Parts: sequence; C-alpha cells; structure tokens
Amino acid sequence: MNRMISKSRRVKIALLNGLIWAAAGIICLLLIGLVVCILYKGLPHITGELLTSKPSLLEGTVGILPNILNTLYIILMTLIVVLPLGVGSAIYLNEYAKNKKAVKLIELATETLAGIPSIIYGLVGMLIFVQFCSLGTSLLAGALTLVIMTLPTIIRTTQESLKTVPDSYREGGLALGAGKWHMIRTAVLPSAIDRIITGCILSIGRIVGESTALLFTAGMANEMLGMISAVTPNHAGSTLTVSLYMYAKERGDFDTAFAIAAILLILTLIINLSAKFAAKKLKKGV
Repeated sequence: MNRMISKSRRVKIALLNGLIWAAAGIICLLLIGLVVCILYKGLPHITGELLTSKPSLLEGTVGILPNILNTLYIILMTLIVVLPLGVGSAIYLNEYAKNKKAVKLIELATETLAGIPSIIYGLVGMLIFVQFCSLGTSLLAGALTLVIMTLPTIIRTTQESLKTVPDSYREGGLALGAGKWHMIRTAVLPSAIDRIITGCILSIGRIVGESTALLFTAGMANEMLGMISAVTPNHAGSTLTVSLYMYAKERGDFDTAFAIAAILLILTLIINLSAKFAAKKLKKGV
C-alpha cells in the first residue's frame, strides 16, 4: 500500500503528522507549565491558618475558610437545580419532542446562550434575582444566575450524548415490551452516562471558575455562613474565584492569590475524579 502512495504525498502526510504532534506537544507543555507555575508559587503559602480561619483586618489574619464553604455551597445549589432541568430537557428534546423545527430552534437558542459572556449573565441575574425577586446580594441569587449560565451547556452535551446511542437499543427495548421511559432509563441513559457526566464536569468547571457574574449577584462578603443561611436571601458571600480577584487586583497580595489558585486546581481535580468515579458506579448499577 505504501508503494502506491507517491513520494510527495508521503512527505505531505509526514509533515501533517508532525504538525499535529507538535501542536499537541505545545498544548501539553503549556498546560504542564501553567500547573507547575501555580503549584510552585501557591503551595508554599498554603497554611493551616489560611484554610481554617476567616480574614480579619483587626486581628491581621488572612483566611479563606468562608470562601471555600461558599464555593461548595454555590456548586451544590447550582447542580441541584440545573441537573434535573438540563438532563430532563435534553431527554425530552431528543426522545419525546415531535416538532423537529421547534427542536432545531431550541438547539440554536441554547448554542447562542452558551456563548454569551458571563458579565451579561451577571447583569441579568442582578436585575432579576437580586432586585426583581428581592433576593438581595446573596449566594442564592448567585447560584440561580449560574443555573441560567450552565443550563445551555448541560442541555447540549446531554443531547449530543443521547444522539450517539444507536437506535437499535431503543428498538430492541420497545420490541421486548418495555415502555418508553423504561427503555430510556435502562437502555439509553446507561449507554450515554459517561458523556453526560463529562458535560456535568464541564459545567462544574465553569461554576468553580466563575467570578464576574458572582461579583454582581453573590457579593464579596467573607462571613461564615451555614447551609441554611446560604439558601436564604440577603446573605452575601464570596467564592474562591472572587476572593482570588480581590487579593490579586484590589490588595496586591499575590502570595495569597497564588495559594487560592493552587487550592482551586486541587479542588477541581478532586471534583473531576469524584465525578468520574461516580459515573463508573452509576454505569455498573443501572
């Protein structure tokens, strides 16, 4: 077969392969360099006091425990709302909806919404949740704003995952006498669970890394909040990303900023590994 390919074409193929490997190598090197730089500058400044206390100008302490808790609260509240809405909407659009033109229109709308800058979501969230709904600057308003931001991503990734499941799975389930929902639950969703979890991980990454929208809706307070306070109006709280912005931009404390960045990397890695582990357990259990 190689003899049938001309010499010039073999050179072009080798050149293209080289460019592909070079591009992949550059991306990997950039990623490794970024991670190493953040960990090198951040890990030495992560102390027990930083992780277990709250900041106080009077006592001269620098702590991020409220920010860690607020980040976990935001992730939990957002996922509780967005996952049922996003996955359920995708299942309806892909499995139940009959009007294909309406489905195409909704797909176009979700793709458009997914590309809107986060600052616009922050302004809309401030107008709707903070002012119109009288939630005030609070973690609840921030979580609801992130629900609107991440919902298009969940819908589109779940929809594309369901489309990759062969129709023979559906036809086989229905032929055996299974109902529509039973077939979806036992045949379609288990086959697409890995890709659905991947979409959820992407959404979690956007939640953890968001700061602009939360500046307008969740606020910058560093007070310790319980779970009940976090879901009630007028209880503001800053997440790790907002705190990172404040320490780097407003205070010029880059040591603490790099420490928070390292914590964010570790937190994201833990969440991703936990999600992949949960996906494997779910696939075995269904």
